Amino acid sequence: MNKFLGCLMLIVFSIFSSYLYSEIAIIVHKENKVSINSGDLKKIFLSKRNTFPESNEVVVVINHKRDSELRTKFDEIVLGKNPSQSVAYWSKLVFSGKGNPPKEVDTDADVISLVAKNPSLIGYIELINVTDDVHVAAVF
Repeated sequence: MNKFLGCLMLIVFSIFSSYLYSEIAIIVHKENKVSINSGDLKKIFLSKRNTFPESNEVVVVINHKRDSELRTKFDEIVLGKNPSQSVAYWSKLVFSGKGNPPKEVDTDADVISLVAKNPSLIGYIELINVTDDVHVAAVF
């Protein structure tokens, strides 16, 4: 019985820790070979910058749904905001007429599909889900 519980605990810990330590890939169109630092990325995702850093081509953000675990993780790691702060930030921009939140999608597959079709888009997915259809511009 002790061996069984030990194995079960190891499996649960492995699953939990893989979520905690899974990396976030910032993705762009596969022909866009840009690399983005955390400062520029934060500006892009907070609508303080509307072009890619190296090319000055227009950039459009794709976000995960507000209640997704990946969105929460992205907001905290990359933007330095918890979910409440993120909602407040966008509410203030919308109310003041200074901006609108990015388009939201449900899954990594949705982000990949959109980014693969449009060179202006940028989004994020779990690194493990990256395909050859997109280019990884940064990893967090």
